[in-house]
Amino acid sequence: MEKVLLILALSLSFLGISQTNYEQGMQQAFQLWEDGKTTEASALFERIATAEKDNWLPNYYVALVNTTAAFQTKAPGASMALLHKAQEKLDVILDGQENNVELLVLQAMIHTAHIARDPMTNGQKLSGTVMQLYGKAQAIAPDNPRVILNKAQFEMGTAQFFGTDTAPICAKIEQSLELFDTFKPETSFHPTWGKDQAEQALKSCE
Repeated sequence: MEKVLLILALSLSFLGISQTNYEQGMQQAFQLWEDGKTTEASALFERIATAEKDNWLPNYYVALVNTTAAFQTKAPGASMALLHKAQEKLDVILDGQENNVELLVLQAMIHTAHIARDPMTNGQKLSGTVMQLYGKAQAIAPDNPRVILNKAQFEMGTAQFFGTDTAPICAKIEQSLELFDTFKPETSFHPTWGKDQAEQALKSCE
């Protein structure tokens, strides 16, 4: 009996150490990203994903880091490489999680980055797909603030291009801001981003 208890105690101890390593690694990767070290953050998230094969979050952040970096770079070759990496990692975790709204939003963002990179080629080809993804995500999780915000921002771009009224879209952005205040992530590492983006978007509306 004492041996069984000892083995159990050691097992729990190792589990605790493993969880601590995961948490420390994720926190370090977030800090690197916050410091603007996107390449290093992406690489660390990728190493964590290798160790946490049943956890979708590290690969999600690899994809998110590279997607946001693609929006910020003006070099076509660099943005394509970043989006390729993002899509590659998203594909790994999409299988079996087709109704995960955070992944649907991220897929829509990747497509939007392709549209922003080459609107003449990709606008007509991908715009419908983006709206379908946001529509599906909103049907699953109508109170997810990232779904409401990102869908509204995509609609804003279209409205501004065609010169249509943006007031209803601004109302949706305001709604997303309210939802950010009540949204509760499943864990401290689940997606919570977007509130600052919503605040900036609302200022643009004003």
